[in-house]
Amino acid sequence: MALPEDAAIDLCAQLAHEANRLYCLSIGDESQTIWRDAPEWQRESARRGVALALDGATPEQQHDAWCADKRAGGWTFGVVKDAAAKTHPCLVSYRELPEAQQAKDQLFGDVVRAMAEALDDGQP
Repeated sequence: MALPEDAAIDLCAQLAHEANRLYCLSIGDESQTIWRDAPEWQRESARRGVALALDGATPEQQHDAWCADKRAGGWTFGVVKDAAAKTHPCLVSYRELPEAQQAKDQLFGDVVRAMAEALDDGQP
């Protein structure tokens, strides 16, 4: 990527976040905010996800890293996603995730890799 690395990672994170947000809307999940309104912890999580995707992590590896990150931040499993209570229904193994959530993890990595490739192709 010819952009400064931080700028490229931030752009990939923003686009992957927005793709996931729109995917979530399509499956009835309205809990995702647009990138500019996302709290910094959520943006940082997306940036870490970008780095993993660019390093070739599988959706399962990305999910495991996300879970470890969440748990390190004090989050626990909960039936409902609640940022104030730090509970999340996806704090389970990748195999236990509903298919729609597995697809969301796949989408994130696909968008990151496509965007990184587009940035590489468009730069000298």
